[in-house]
Amino acid sequence: MPDKPSVLFVCVHNAGRSQMAAAWLTHLAGDRVEVRSAGSHPGDTVNPAAVEAMREVGIDISAETPKVLTAEAVRESDVCITMGCGDTCPVFPGKRYLDWKLEDPAGRGVESIRPIRDAIRNLVEGLIEEIAPVTPE
Repeated sequence: MPDKPSVLFVCVHNAGRSQMAAAWLTHLAGDRVEVRSAGSHPGDTVNPAAVEAMREVGIDISAETPKVLTAEAVRESDVCITMGCGDTCPVFPGKRYLDWKLEDPAGRGVESIRPIRDAIRNLVEGLIEEIAPVTPE
């Protein structure tokens, strides 16, 4: 893996799980990882309850917008992670593909999204340990 690995989070609407995952990775890994998110049928806006759930932990995703999944985004990423939504990515040699089984936050209130948010954080923390651990100086 390169010095600065890149991760793409994919979910159909790119409005909930993938946005929260991208925000967690950016927040926890900082500039050690390049982060993208996208979906095959992006929504118009990020799920407001997901925005609120992330705000509760000090992360603002209110300015994010759902983006369309492109072959180029997959090609530029080292790790492509689908969020248990049935979406698929184009397959290129040398890429790592993961599927995180997570409940869909669509149509749920913030109280139902908190456990999803927290599960995503745990998965992201494990991913960071694998691809961009902090090295003692």
